[in-house]
Amino acid sequence: MMIDKLPKKINFRTLDLNLLRVFDEVMAERSLTRAAHKLSLTQPAISNAMRRLRETLGDDLLKRNGQALEPTPRAQSLWPVVRESLKQLQDSLDPDEFDPSQAVTTFIVAMADATAAEIVPALLEILEHQAPGVSLRIVPLTTRDPRELLKQESADLAVGYFPAAIADLTSRAQSGDLVSFEHSRLFDGEYVCVMRKDHPLAPVELTLDAFCSCRHLLVSFSGRPFGFIDESLAALGRTRRVVGTVNQFATAGRVVMQTNLLTVLPRHFVSVAGIESQLVVKQLPFDSPIVHVDMLWHHHSFTPKAQRWLRSVVERAARISMQSHLS
Repeated sequence: MMIDKLPKKINFRTLDLNLLRVFDEVMAERSLTRAAHKLSLTQPAISNAMRRLRETLGDDLLKRNGQALEPTPRAQSLWPVVRESLKQLQDSLDPDEFDPSQAVTTFIVAMADATAAEIVPALLEILEHQAPGVSLRIVPLTTRDPRELLKQESADLAVGYFPAAIADLTSRAQSGDLVSFEHSRLFDGEYVCVMRKDHPLAPVELTLDAFCSCRHLLVSFSGRPFGFIDESLAALGRTRRVVGTVNQFATAGRVVMQTNLLTVLPRHFVSVAGIESQLVVKQLPFDSPIVHVDMLWHHHSFTPKAQRWLRSVVERAARISMQSHLS
């Protein structure tokens, strides 16, 4: 398959296939330093390998544009063939399926507490029955764009609402760029306004003017006092007064129970967290985006079968949780 892509003047029999492994990692990372780290090599070794491959192919492959490495058209056309061939070779050398019943490993998943409250109970029950030797570590999200977290292998999987990251990946894929991340939709949800039961607005209709005139508590992973709700208001020429930020939905729920602050929470979280009876839930008085909860992961040189299994059980846990809301 690769021979068809290589110029006829190249002697494939003498080609060092290790150079293709380096090429694949450099293309995925767009960084010699990160590629060296992933392959446990020195940066000079990576540079030397890329130099040898350039000389063999007669193409620059990657050109520097400021601090970024940009692939040539030849590199763009060659990479999918190299990547698929390497994956097929890996599968042939390691044909055994991941056996969750015998596995002893730990998976790290980044997600917000609202998503964890929805998914983790069913997920841990699946692990208890199917993979008793598997441990799960949930780490908090600190951003709406976890790509750097995944690239650094600080987490195997990120689950949450990542609108800007997903839009960027989709746009780049549609324009023909090869991206190093993949994503999959788990479920859709919506955000609602919540307040304490004896809040002055509790017995009346929540209007846009009333919403904007109140003091608000914002759940912000980054600490910025401006979120997608504020973006929706800005489109209407309106603002709200955010007087505090917290980084957990559960904390926000507890705070508004004891104050006159309003906050905005995922509707499903209010239910699964067991706080619905202590709060008044109202529809937002303006259009806001549908919340798409996605899985996002970095496909390194080879995607371990164990990680594919992890994604399958997260999907199953999400389906179980969603079905429980309908029953």
